[in-house]
Amino acid sequence: MAAYWDEASMQRAHATPSILGIGDSWFWYPFPGGSLISYLGPLVDKKEHTVLVCGMNGAEAFDYVDGKYKNLITGALRRYGRSLSAVFISGGGNDFAGFNDMRPLLNLDCSNAQRAADCFRNGDGGLGRFLESMDQYYRRLIGLIYTLTSLDCLIVMHSYDYAIPDGRGVMRGKGWLKPALVDAGVPEPLQSDCVRYLIDAFHAMLTDIASTDPSHLLIVDSRGTLAERDWANELHPKGAGFRKIVRERWKPVLESENLA
Repeated sequence: MAAYWDEASMQRAHATPSILGIGDSWFWYPFPGGSLISYLGPLVDKKEHTVLVCGMNGAEAFDYVDGKYKNLITGALRRYGRSLSAVFISGGGNDFAGFNDMRPLLNLDCSNAQRAADCFRNGDGGLGRFLESMDQYYRRLIGLIYTLTSLDCLIVMHSYDYAIPDGRGVMRGKGWLKPALVDAGVPEPLQSDCVRYLIDAFHAMLTDIASTDPSHLLIVDSRGTLAERDWANELHPKGAGFRKIVRERWKPVLESENLA
């Protein structure tokens, strides 16, 4: 087995991780079809890598450095860091998904907006401050990884994809994006544009971080990979969608670094 979501199971199998996955539901999605790791595991297994995944569904970037998964992640890095070839990070999506996270990023009334940029707040509590927070959490996590791994350990981040704000949640639940957009009065034709604008801004933030150490910090740009039929709900692809992202976007990056 190339990937483990439980350290005890990995230890019972007498395996040691060479890749640590720190992630949210894009690494942990529990429904049929699995997650990115379900397809990354077999891919890196060709190079005899084993992946141990930390985090959980719903994890936010804050949780990795100051919250509920801080000790878990720090412990795993201390135990295995010197033998790691890479660390995969999936974080940030839950920080803007959900009414209480998305709504504060939007203006009070967007009904007269002509473009997506007009819908986002500036200043305290707005999109700029949100991206500053994401930047800080990522840089702190990367600093921790630098400290506890070898000099040649790679750090691979990804930018999700352009989710479709159609109101679909998990198990007939509410979506994470559309309720906030509707409450803000964002015109229907602009709602998808707003999500694209947000994902593009997030990707730009990751690109800025990666530019500080391009030899070790890698970005998988998965934007624009999925068609509407590839999404299971507002935030998660179907299994075939995750597989598509791994095949088309992750595989070339990992092959270029001899990880797959």
